[in-house]
Amino acid sequence: MKTIIEPFRIKSVEPIRMTSRAEREEMLAAAQFNLFKLHADDVLIDLLTDSGTSAMSAAQWGAIMTGDESYAGAKSFYKFEAAVGDLTGFRHIIPTHQGRAAEHLLFTLIAKPGHAIPSNTHFDTTRGNIEAAGAEAIDLPIPEGRQPSLEHPFKGNIDLGALDAFLSEHGERTPAVMMTITNNAGGGQPVSLENIRGAAEIAKTHGKPFYIDGCRFAENAWFNKLREEGQGNRGIKDIVRDTFAVADGMTMSAKKDAFANIGGWLALNDDALAEAARTRLIQTEGFPTYGGLAGRDLEAIAQGLEEIIDEDYLRYRVRTNAYITERLDAMGVPVVKPAGGHAVFIDARAFLPHISPLEYPGHALACALYEEGGIRGCEIGTVMFGRKPDGSEAPAAMDLVRLAMPRRVYTQSHADYIVEVFAELTTKKDDIRGLKIVREPPMMRHFTAAFERL
Repeated sequence: MKTIIEPFRIKSVEPIRMTSRAEREEMLAAAQFNLFKLHADDVLIDLLTDSGTSAMSAAQWGAIMTGDESYAGAKSFYKFEAAVGDLTGFRHIIPTHQGRAAEHLLFTLIAKPGHAIPSNTHFDTTRGNIEAAGAEAIDLPIPEGRQPSLEHPFKGNIDLGALDAFLSEHGERTPAVMMTITNNAGGGQPVSLENIRGAAEIAKTHGKPFYIDGCRFAENAWFNKLREEGQGNRGIKDIVRDTFAVADGMTMSAKKDAFANIGGWLALNDDALAEAARTRLIQTEGFPTYGGLAGRDLEAIAQGLEEIIDEDYLRYRVRTNAYITERLDAMGVPVVKPAGGHAVFIDARAFLPHISPLEYPGHALACALYEEGGIRGCEIGTVMFGRKPDGSEAPAAMDLVRLAMPRRVYTQSHADYIVEVFAELTTKKDDIRGLKIVREPPMMRHFTAAFERL
């Protein structure tokens, strides 16, 4: 059939509080035009993030009831460890309360002031943890990845030539190479297996460990299966194993491709580094068999890892974003093409050319979306990435609005509503104004900054 239906039935529902435009304008102003500061029950369709917002399955809720809350050596940890190890093959599996905690563990151990860590594109918490250690986060995406409207099967790839040149010039200050799958800041775009292997080989040639930020590993594997030569007849689990086989370790937010509301892990093959990470974990997160999580959370993650590699689910998941992207493109809304795995990305700089990058067109569009239709999205642009460690500011490579789709939460009618809101905005876009920041923290300012409209 041409219609790809949701491969699940709904057993429990949560009401949405319907609001008027006047209410939303008032609430957004009270939140100082920062969508992170809105009350969640004042949002109609919440696409701020796909992290921790998934609908868990009946099997996951059942697994929660079996959680072992023993402080040390809980059976839930060993179930979690086995599930992660089966998919990734890493020797050491260290649970954390979420992905940024895994990043913090890794970078406090390997990064020092003056270091530089290259990646296809670091996302916000990764960049923040690298910079907090005094190091520099370097983005080396392929040129096609900087062109939102360009069709390319693997726009998330790292530029292998640029990586080799960077390591040749800066190898003495580079402790590791990172790879983000999928490439979130680049539009949720996938990375080919060929590119992952190429980056790993370059890192090995220069004597550097290769780590993967694997938050959306299953979605990336589905794109490998769909688009990469030689992968079409292979199982998702086999592709996932090949992905991690060339890596020395990974950071992971289980709030994405494990359907969990909380959790993550750091996985490593280096025995000494793993021992140091566990020691730091005890200081900051908890004992190594729970790492800041309840046993019930470990159970939910283990079950979620079984469900995420289901091809019927992945087909539906990716098609949801493609459907919205195609409809927006047809009405002339500039979007990142092809559609990404976890979100729809709008090119706000192209949609609002009258707003300069330093007046934050992405954030302006995200605010307008909320006022018009109660949709909460997230700016991925100059607000998030424009501030430099020295305090200066420059336009980001792109100014995007990300509409991140929670897994198994919204339906076809929600998707159609999103498209209708954009249809209304296209008639009013020339009236949308930019913003200025009136207060900001020194790092990761997008979470808490205060804005005023120009």
